[in-house]
Amino acid sequence: MNHFPQAWGRPRDDVYGPYDSSYLHANGPKAHTSSPIVTGTSVLAVKFKDGVVIAADNLASYGSLARFTDVKRLRTFNRRTVVGFGGDVSDMQYLDRLLLSLDIDENYGSSGHDLNARNLHTYMAKVMYKRRSDVNPLWNQLLVAGLDGDDQPFLSSVDLLGTTFSSPTLATGFGAHLAQPLLRKIVDDEANVKTVTREQAVDAVKECMKVLFYRDARSLDKYSIAVITKDAGVELKEDERLENQSWAFAEMIKGYGTQTV
Repeated sequence: MNHFPQAWGRPRDDVYGPYDSSYLHANGPKAHTSSPIVTGTSVLAVKFKDGVVIAADNLASYGSLARFTDVKRLRTFNRRTVVGFGGDVSDMQYLDRLLLSLDIDENYGSSGHDLNARNLHTYMAKVMYKRRSDVNPLWNQLLVAGLDGDDQPFLSSVDLLGTTFSSPTLATGFGAHLAQPLLRKIVDDEANVKTVTREQAVDAVKECMKVLFYRDARSLDKYSIAVITKDAGVELKEDERLENQSWAFAEMIKGYGTQTV
């Protein structure tokens, strides 16, 4: 009997013949990730007159399995920018290390200037486009929320192709279908941003997180939410719970399972 660890869990050579280990050798073409494995779902953000609110739940799904329930997908960068990550978690961790390195360089730099949200969004767009051009994309969609160089609310997105888009309300994943219509009820264009208060923006985002938990099988009732303003900087809460949940509406849904009426 073969007691060597490298033989554990494989067929015996004396019964099934020598084991073919050629697949372990790195003699094939270079391969890149072709689809995400462990993923995070929606990230939501909305502008208000003094800043931006951004939120994301703490779930990372392994396919359809709700595997990791404590994954923080909001990353604070200096005191006036937050990056929200949707998509592949391993690529999110790579970008998180990249942002940490950039943050350290900025803090120890001698220029006396720091990156605002608009600068950081431009940097992330270049990173994503470069990886796309290498045919090795980072499988993420990012929301960059914060304040620009004039301390005005800034919100923009960038996807795995390096495509950028700005709007008073943004959402990734399933939230782009379910949350955006709700957020646009309070902020439908840039002109309305000046009329929206912090309380209205926070309440709208929390209500959207509740709707996503009801309707999105890849979501969770525990989430992170950040508010970025000029006076207070970044106020981040990472272990919030949905309040006043009610599944009473389920009685009125028709078309799923056995119907009695």
